[in-house]
Amino acid sequence: MAGMGAFREAVAAWAAGGTGGPARELAVRLSVRTVVLLEGPSDVAALDALASRRGRDLAAEGVCVLPMGGAMNVGRFAHLLGPTGLGLGLTGLCDERERRYYARGLERAGAAEQGFFVCAADLEEELIRALGVARVEELVRAEGDLRALQTFLRQPAQQGRTAQQQLRRFLGTKKGRKIRYGCVLVEALDPDRVPAPLDGLLTSL
Repeated sequence: MAGMGAFREAVAAWAAGGTGGPARELAVRLSVRTVVLLEGPSDVAALDALASRRGRDLAAEGVCVLPMGGAMNVGRFAHLLGPTGLGLGLTGLCDERERRYYARGLERAGAAEQGFFVCAADLEEELIRALGVARVEELVRAEGDLRALQTFLRQPAQQGRTAQQQLRRFLGTKKGRKIRYGCVLVEALDPDRVPAPLDGLLTSL
């Protein structure tokens, strides 16, 4: 749904200091009811992949999945889109270490009662834990990244880390890799092994 992309762009421009008119008009025209606030594009890729697996078209349902460009921006977006702004429902994912930023930002925007789903470390860690190290390594091999992973594992900084920690770090070492694996890991999950925060988020929409 190209229109939802236009809405995301209008909201981003508004958050950067522009006017809210275009976002407000698009929200009405597209019947936007809920905005899912996510830290970045890899989280968006994972949620979109799970929605696709379950036969859902979130944009057609009036749900905008919005990458904020970092957890510190949650207060700004909640203010523009929640009760003090467009009056839309808000939800999303956050990491445990960033929970306080979300709680404070939502409270200031009058949206404290709206629910967010919390990952222990981050979504990549949740997905690696759900799949298991051996399965993730199989997927890395299938994606043609085995040599890059082996080189990465030889780095001194990786010695002493668990295999799970090493894989999580590896996914963030090249631009675009986290986004690609956001889809790959979700698509490889057994239906009953979807991490609770991601499953809960999609189910709530």
